[in-house]
Amino acid sequence: MDSDTLWAALALVLVLEGLFPLLSPRGWRSTFRKLLELKDGQLRFFGLCSVGLGLLLLLVFG
Repeated sequence: MDSDTLWAALALVLVLEGLFPLLSPRGWRSTFRKLLELKDGQLRFFGLCSVGLGLLLLLVFG
């Protein structure tokens, strides 16, 4: 993987991360409030699932 691919991937993450607050700021705030109420273990589980799904997608499409 070259540096151009890495920068393109990071740019795509920023685009995807910005879509929800752009399209639905009220919904984004509500979701964020709910996330703040989760316990550390629950957040870690969601983080683990996210990392696992990302790695799986890299294996399938990368």
